Amino acid sequence: MDATFFLFVIAGFLAQMVDGSIGMAYGVSSTSLLLSIGVSPAAASASVHIAEVFTTFVSGISHWKLKNIDKKLFSTLVIPGVLGGITGAFILSNIRTSVIKPIINVYLIIMGIRIIYNVFKNPGEKVTVSVKNWILGICGGFLDAIGGGGWGPVVTTTLVATGQTPRYVIGSVNASEFFVTLAQAATFVTLLGIKDYWQTIAGLAVGGVIAAPFAAMLVKKIKPGTIMLIVGITVSVLNIRNIILYFI
Repeated sequence: MDATFFLFVIAGFLAQMVDGSIGMAYGVSSTSLLLSIGVSPAAASASVHIAEVFTTFVSGISHWKLKNIDKKLFSTLVIPGVLGGITGAFILSNIRTSVIKPIINVYLIIMGIRIIYNVFKNPGEKVTVSVKNWILGICGGFLDAIGGGGWGPVVTTTLVATGQTPRYVIGSVNASEFFVTLAQAATFVTLLGIKDYWQTIAGLAVGGVIAAPFAAMLVKKIKPGTIMLIVGITVSVLNIRNIILYFI
């Protein structure tokens, strides 16, 4: 264990504070850090998801205790998310998938803009975005495994864009993420192993576990409109940046 371990602890803490309070970005930010220091996409995704088993467990429990979870929404996301996550982890471990990333980025930019629009729209206007939860769960789990992060951005962004209450969306998505992440981590461990990345995994997990309860309390206190605006701007800016970097 060296000074790098504490860098991963800090990264895990900051990533989980964002993820637990706006329902996304733990995987995206953590994976970006790992890729920037030369870790392969498959190994980076594996490390992040194994660490997330611990952070999502604490986050899910925290949201449950604070009554941020809609049981019906939770139940419709879990099994499809697990199936999509296992499929994505298997493919990432065996095939190059970089061509998928800009497609995901474009989709998320559209959803981010839609969320920002919903914050400022007339209260009488109807929301037209619609998607079946089981389809959303499969796509979210699959894209999350492929990109090292994406369950929150895909699922939370889409559900908030339909006009559902951000607090319950974020709580339900975070709680169901534990089961999706557990399935992905088991698949990655089986196919890749983890002995070369234990320090990275431990640092991300420790930082994320410390942050999870604080993030759950934060989401209960912030106004829904403020959360929606933060989510929309964050998603749009991050994915515009990703597309620019992809083509440079």
